[in-house]
Amino acid sequence: MTRQRKVRVHVESLEASGRRFVEAWRRAQRGKPVHEEHLSFESLEKLLSTLSPKRIELVRFVRRRPNLSIAAIARELRRDYKRVHGDVRALETAGLLEEGEAGLRAPFAGVDAHLSF
Repeated sequence: MTRQRKVRVHVESLEASGRRFVEAWRRAQRGKPVHEEHLSFESLEKLLSTLSPKRIELVRFVRRRPNLSIAAIARELRRDYKRVHGDVRALETAGLLEEGEAGLRAPFAGVDAHLSF
């Protein structure tokens, strides 16, 4: 059975992110499996600029309708191609979308977001 990937989104300092990495490394050294994927932002503002409502809509659309081109997605969502293209590239950089020969896909089963203030 294939494990469903889940991305965890955090707003945290670089130090906190580093501590989580070191703990995962230590678990791996002890032979324990580490199946974690994290996306960390140093501020709420940076998270919200990367995961804007339009980009979240785009990720949801790609999860429901994988393997479409950027042009096809722009047409389906009735959005400007250049803006969709920019959003896709930002989401690829964040690891939330992947583009292959068949088109775009969201390579995970879900996203968990946890904010602490």
